[in-house]
Amino acid sequence: MKILETVLEKRSLLSDKPSSTHLRGQYVSMEPLILERDAQPLFEMSNGSAIRLGSRSMQAYDPDELIWRYMFDGPFKNIDGFITSLQRQISVSNGLCLCVFDIATGIQIGVANLMNNFPSHLKIELGGIWYSPIVQGTFANTEATYLMLKHCFELGYRRIEWKCHALNERSRRAALRMGFKFEGIQENHMIVKDCNRDTAWFRLLDREWPEMHKNFEAKLYSELTKDARTK
Repeated sequence: MKILETVLEKRSLLSDKPSSTHLRGQYVSMEPLILERDAQPLFEMSNGSAIRLGSRSMQAYDPDELIWRYMFDGPFKNIDGFITSLQRQISVSNGLCLCVFDIATGIQIGVANLMNNFPSHLKIELGGIWYSPIVQGTFANTEATYLMLKHCFELGYRRIEWKCHALNERSRRAALRMGFKFEGIQENHMIVKDCNRDTAWFRLLDREWPEMHKNFEAKLYSELTKDARTK
């Protein structure tokens, strides 16, 4: 079946390196990551030391268990290694590294990437995503994911992918909770940190987005209202 010419024309409007963008919701905002501004605050929010965010606080924790175990890099012994990892994400030719901010405090709380971008096929991946433990289990991931999906589908992408280590049950649950469809396990997909990685693949298609858009907004409204009631 031939694809509509108007759909094909969208490919010419997209570059391999996603264009810089600023996304803003009710509780989180996202901007292209700037090392000089963001590296130190992000390191402090993810290195295992005690954290404070507004009125919330948490004691020291295991950063490998709560953030880095299934990521390509980390945990980091010092900020130099952390900066090197961020720089690699910033420098890729077909991705855009975004810093996630908590709007209420203006503090950096995580990182997300638009990556593995293939405009010729109108597909892109959301990946390299992590959040400080102090916001895990809150609205942050849901709203940030919603903002990225909305942005990409409005640009004309047909397929948005989500991949994670097959053992990363938390990421797999998050993908399903946010409406991605499971496509299967790619075995022996990568060697990461000298270990085998089987990869779980998920995707969301443009034809599914109108319904998922409504579901996202309903979920966000419920989560944000609940959060407001607890303050």
